[in-house]
Amino acid sequence: MKVSVIGAGHVGLVAGACLAEIGHDVLCVDNDPRKLEALAAGRTPFFEPHLEELLTRNIAAGRLHWSASIAEGAEHADVLFLCVGTPPLPDGEADMSAVEAVARQIAVAARSPKLLVEKSTVPVQTGERLEKTLAVYGAAESEVASNPEFLAEGTAVVDFLFPSRIVIGVESEWAEGLLREVYEPIVQRAFSWRPSDVEVDTEGQAPLIAANRNTAEIIKHASNSFLSTKISYINMVSRLCDAVGADVRLVAAGMGLDARIGPKFLQAGIGFGGFCFPKDLQSFIRMAEKNGCDFSLLREIERINAGQVDRFVQTLRDELWILKGKRIAAWGLAFKPHTDDMRFSPAVSVIQRLQAEGARVVAYDPQAADEAAREAPGIELADSAEAAADRAEALLILTDWPQFRQVDLAAVKARMVRPLLLDGRNLLDPESMSALGFEYHGVGRGRRTAMRLAPAV
Repeated sequence: MKVSVIGAGHVGLVAGACLAEIGHDVLCVDNDPRKLEALAAGRTPFFEPHLEELLTRNIAAGRLHWSASIAEGAEHADVLFLCVGTPPLPDGEADMSAVEAVARQIAVAARSPKLLVEKSTVPVQTGERLEKTLAVYGAAESEVASNPEFLAEGTAVVDFLFPSRIVIGVESEWAEGLLREVYEPIVQRAFSWRPSDVEVDTEGQAPLIAANRNTAEIIKHASNSFLSTKISYINMVSRLCDAVGADVRLVAAGMGLDARIGPKFLQAGIGFGGFCFPKDLQSFIRMAEKNGCDFSLLREIERINAGQVDRFVQTLRDELWILKGKRIAAWGLAFKPHTDDMRFSPAVSVIQRLQAEGARVVAYDPQAADEAAREAPGIELADSAEAAADRAEALLILTDWPQFRQVDLAAVKARMVRPLLLDGRNLLDPESMSALGFEYHGVGRGRRTAMRLAPAV
């Protein structure tokens, strides 16, 4: 099929590359000429595993093209995926101005009925507004469908091609038929690419759920808000664990063995971040309030999440007493491992709080250094994890990069003024760190590790 993708950000670029990989003829449209020039050469504007490989191969195969013209995107295909940004407004509501502007341009350019597919995360009933926009500006026979993305940064390519589910929200058999045709190779696993670093399920079909448009729009917000709730719940429990000397990781392991709960997203730490969870949580709350529904539970989730950074910084104050003038090593800048995305990163929040109190923070991240130099030039960067720890009076683990487990921590300790280690992601083993001579503080792990009745998790 011929498919157009409007917006070459994290969602649009992954969608475009993956749709080309399964055999479609894809035109990606973006309004940034420098980005398009880099993409045409096979260079990605952000780090995402496997993405550059897919771009290079599908550009060479002639299945992936680039344009700055929305009109050209409308001419290229009858199915257009809308992947532009919906950033939060000051009141938490999603800014839909870019979505509306693209719909207007598509309506003016359309010469035949188009299916405009919401891939961006949008408030419920956005599809209704978009269809009115299309009709007002000359594309009355065009339709709007919802197809929310469930991509996690760091695993986005695998998530797209081997999804836990595909959700489509449609109002006609025509729209449903087109989207089923688009996703048929993924549903049937009828493509050859397989990831080299993770095992994937290649048996059976990928689940596809067809619903009406409003239902599909709610599914995405409800999913992200529930995952945020799981994270804040275990962070709340971690506070009690710290108070009584229990180990939150074993609490989470015991909970996660219950199939009704599951182990994922029960990792205590300094809170969730990134561009999706905080934004989608706020947007879902505003949606509910506008429709007369009490979502105060989700406001409490926000409060707990923000409080994790407060508690972490207070722990450092309690240990160092005075922060002003002291050198602090920070391992991690990205909001999660396997990405260079620093948007709404708890790691950045911690660092900026310490800087505001006069501490000298020296940070290292395996992927986000270039992004930090552009977006947070006030953060001092080291070229290695070991160098960041030189003459430091404390070491903070703020992103759970697996590489940090491979660092020679005995050598790191020797570089430090004081071997104080605050593990904001519970990445390391407290007993091993104590054996090396570190003063170790995890999140919800008490002053001493609880007795292990099962293998460490």
